[in-house]
Amino acid sequence: MNCRFCGNLLQHQFIDLVNAPPSNSFLNHVQLDEPETFYPLKLWVCQNCFLVQIAEYKKSQDIFSDEYIYFSSYSTSWLEHARHYVEMITARLALAHDSFAVEIASNDGYLLRNFIQKKIPCLGIEPTKGTANVAKEKGIEVLCDFFGADLAGKLAAENRRADLIIGNNVLAHVPDINDFVAGLKILLKEDGVINMEFPHLLCLVEYNQFDTIYHEHFSYLSLSTVQRIFAQHGLVIFDVDELSTHGGSLRIYAGHEEDNSKKVLENVERVIGIEEAQGIKAIKFYEGFQAKADKVKYDLLSFLIEQKQAGKKVAAYGAAAKGNTLLNYCGIKKDLIDFVVDASPHKQGKYLPGSHIPVVSEEQLRATKPDFVLILPWNIKEEIAAQINYVNEWGCKFVVPVPGLHIF
Repeated sequence: MNCRFCGNLLQHQFIDLVNAPPSNSFLNHVQLDEPETFYPLKLWVCQNCFLVQIAEYKKSQDIFSDEYIYFSSYSTSWLEHARHYVEMITARLALAHDSFAVEIASNDGYLLRNFIQKKIPCLGIEPTKGTANVAKEKGIEVLCDFFGADLAGKLAAENRRADLIIGNNVLAHVPDINDFVAGLKILLKEDGVINMEFPHLLCLVEYNQFDTIYHEHFSYLSLSTVQRIFAQHGLVIFDVDELSTHGGSLRIYAGHEEDNSKKVLENVERVIGIEEAQGIKAIKFYEGFQAKADKVKYDLLSFLIEQKQAGKKVAAYGAAAKGNTLLNYCGIKKDLIDFVVDASPHKQGKYLPGSHIPVVSEEQLRATKPDFVLILPWNIKEEIAAQINYVNEWGCKFVVPVPGLHIF
């Protein structure tokens, strides 16, 4: 396998989570009796550009199909994050009624609806029909397509180049990162700005976030590597924000290298300096991650088996992709976890891929009164614990598995 950015032959394994079904391929009742396809879940790191990556075992067109059921609007904290971002960027760039914003992977319109309220023209690009249709119902224009250089060229030819291009958690999702970034270059106006948010590789390693590894995440990114990729395509990163979302993310600000109006700010060199001080440009940094993931696996299995033997009931909350990675790597099935609660009606009534644990509505918690609730999306554990704090009435405790087993 060769590096998807620089073409270098990959020789260094980062972690091997063996195999799993695609993390968002939820099952209906009939499919439980049908064969289920598992794909290798192994990451490599390039010793040349230090891009951490997975092979495209399942094509992105198949992952982001009509059955894709992740809808962003069911997390209140994420909605607030989007609202705050739009307020900030509108003021920073002085966006107005004659501006044009484009969001790539616009999902169900959770973010662009804020631009609609401000009467700022915008466009969503979203390959999954279900989420795109929900956005359209909110009055948002959406192109149901994959983004790349070809689509960017078509929009540019229609005089629809953007003052602002937004991409939240999409840069890691593209199998051809060169084509994607080339498209950003084509679509951006001469003095426009690109904002991309992505989980920070430094946090993934430091906080043992191995469960954020799944097939739709083709790349795992540091600022150093993204800066190199953007530079290859004539784009300059001139600022960066460190965010708490998804366990630690970066939001980059980029423009054309020909655009002299944007001075590279100190934040860029500061974050790169932190990465280099941690050794992110040396293979040694990537060694030992497997053992950290294995410890979480053994500790969680020991806990669940202990509760089972003691006659305790354990439920889970949040049918998130990261939860599916965790459960499948640990080999956990519905004999150890009775059910998983999720706020999204698009997931309720279905079953988790691999583990076949049923997804139910919140009413099931009050009906069964479990002794423990395992919070799978640990990145929003405070939001979830506050939302269902009534479980404390019968002595139920919360459990968070990552970065290490924690009961509270």
